[in-house]
Amino acid sequence: MTYDTGFVTHGRLSREHFDPAVVRRELAVIRDDLHCDAVQVIGGDPDRLEQAARAAAGLGLEVWFSPYPLESEPEQILSLFRDCAERAERLRRQGAAVVFVAGVELSVMNRGFLPGDSPEERVGHLMDRPERRAEAMRELGVRVNAFLHDAVAAVRRRYRGPLTYAAIQFEQVDWAPFDIVTYELIRSAEVADRFRDAVRTLARGPKPLAVTGFGTAAYRGAGDRGGRVLEVVEHDPETGAPARLNDVYERDEAGQAAYLSELLEIFETEGVDSAFVFLFALHGYPHRPDGDPRDDLDRAGLGIVKLLEGHNGRTYPDLPWEPKAAFAAVARRYRR
Repeated sequence: MTYDTGFVTHGRLSREHFDPAVVRRELAVIRDDLHCDAVQVIGGDPDRLEQAARAAAGLGLEVWFSPYPLESEPEQILSLFRDCAERAERLRRQGAAVVFVAGVELSVMNRGFLPGDSPEERVGHLMDRPERRAEAMRELGVRVNAFLHDAVAAVRRRYRGPLTYAAIQFEQVDWAPFDIVTYELIRSAEVADRFRDAVRTLARGPKPLAVTGFGTAAYRGAGDRGGRVLEVVEHDPETGAPARLNDVYERDEAGQAAYLSELLEIFETEGVDSAFVFLFALHGYPHRPDGDPRDDLDRAGLGIVKLLEGHNGRTYPDLPWEPKAAFAAVARRYRR
């Protein structure tokens, strides 16, 4: 399971409240009720990452320590990795099972690899000219691997455990310096007919294959959109925070549950070593069942729980959320 400690964008944290007691309780739910044995702890604040990682390790979970920089320059990313690598190593030396994840989709989510001021602009720059796409991807691969060379060196000086990077396939990562091959694999309608075969091919490689970043939202048709699932969200022009949906989308928790169950079945049967659902809760996307359905941001949230405003849930009266249908689907799959 992937656990969000808060993304940092231009100094703003997406998770406003971070109570260590709540964090530990949620991680216990992930272990006991979802039957997970590993958790990918993501975010941009090193202190929060370390607190959550320690809580997870204390519960006996394997920890994938995953700093997730957004809109950062390469040197800022390296600084974050250096800090987090030292924290991960301290935890590992104390006996925890730790894997360090040296970033996620760096070329799209950050500056310095592709032109553009947003992930959408960067992907557009890469894809808009089909006649030059192959050349552009080769050039991107050179830039990404040059940076990862520096990142691996910086991390290895501070951290002695298993190391990976959560890649997009078009980044063309050289996996030689890494212990685990990790891809963000998101099924969309365009690739659904060949998705299983692609997973099988990747799993045949010489190193263990992990899959991260897969998930979808709880509105009808979300699973067909793949990585474009959040394009239905309008953002505050000043803060960048999610504001509302751009139209009325029918709530479809069953569709989200089926999507995750289907992908987990594929990963299990085709030889994937580790799979991390994205994600437990996506902060900033609260459930608002009353009023205008465009204000119910949870419909576009990829969490398997719906975050409540001003009150706790019924299933877990001490926690401010309620499980979605996807929660039960993941628990059934992992219980097996």
